[in-house]
Amino acid sequence: MSKGKNDKKSKKAKGGKKSKVAGLDATQASDKGVPTPSSFADALKVGEGFILADLDPRSTPGFDGDKAAGEEALAARAGEISQFQERLYAESKGQVQRSLLLVVQGMDTSGKGGIMRHVVGQMDPQGVKYTAFKAPSKEERAHPFLWRIRNALPEPGQVGVFDRSQYEDVLIVRVHQLVPRATWSRRYAQINDFEAKAVADGTTIVKVMLNISSDEQKSRLTERLEREDKHWKYNPGDVEERLHWPEYQAAYQAVLEKTSTDAAPWFVVPADRKWYARLAVQNLVLEHLERMDPQWPRADYDVESEKQRLAKS
Repeated sequence: MSKGKNDKKSKKAKGGKKSKVAGLDATQASDKGVPTPSSFADALKVGEGFILADLDPRSTPGFDGDKAAGEEALAARAGEISQFQERLYAESKGQVQRSLLLVVQGMDTSGKGGIMRHVVGQMDPQGVKYTAFKAPSKEERAHPFLWRIRNALPEPGQVGVFDRSQYEDVLIVRVHQLVPRATWSRRYAQINDFEAKAVADGTTIVKVMLNISSDEQKSRLTERLEREDKHWKYNPGDVEERLHWPEYQAAYQAVLEKTSTDAAPWFVVPADRKWYARLAVQNLVLEHLERMDPQWPRADYDVESEKQRLAKS
């Protein structure tokens, strides 16, 4: 992505293939009135000179349609993630040992739960390793901060999902000064080294920051207070955290600058429109799975011979 830009014009798909949107080729998409997006990865990737404050949380980079078109696009590709996931799992039974890790970060009410339901929920739960990172336990505090993260990495063939992650140790820890500055400032490099090794070991990492505005967060918190069926989601501590909004934005800016690497880049998703955030994350996962292109493993037995044996049994 060029400096300071968060939107890109559509590009033709490589190899002369028709570009696809929501499981439709470009011609079909146009016939159905579904706008054709560019690559979501290209549109949302954090590059040199990226400024978080310059990104409009209500924008829809890579997609020109409205809510109805976005929801249609999300539904149209719903089956593809599970298909890729099955191939990834099957591939791991052979010689190729790979996995994918989706990391989701964001302020409270930014839509992490919706991503879990509407995107991760499209996958077969047997192939998903989901971890929600809360405040570290006594045992976890007795180890280096990456210990619990390393233990949660997906196995070959799995799609791992981190609901919050190692980045809490350079976000909330920094904002609330839970450890000395010298300690958390070293963690950026430690995280980069950790992720580079995970990638080298066969894990594709997709890091997503859901970027919500302060006004939209306030609206969502207000809704939780006004609806009885939302009271359970409200946490009085969220108001306390809102008082630190500028500090959190500065902490996120530092994270994006210091840990968006070639091996594991960040993708910042505008999150004020829930439908767009879900569509963007779905496509980010799919684009990475498409690039991985997992293959069915070859049988390690004589198929024809086994057919004959089975017929005689």
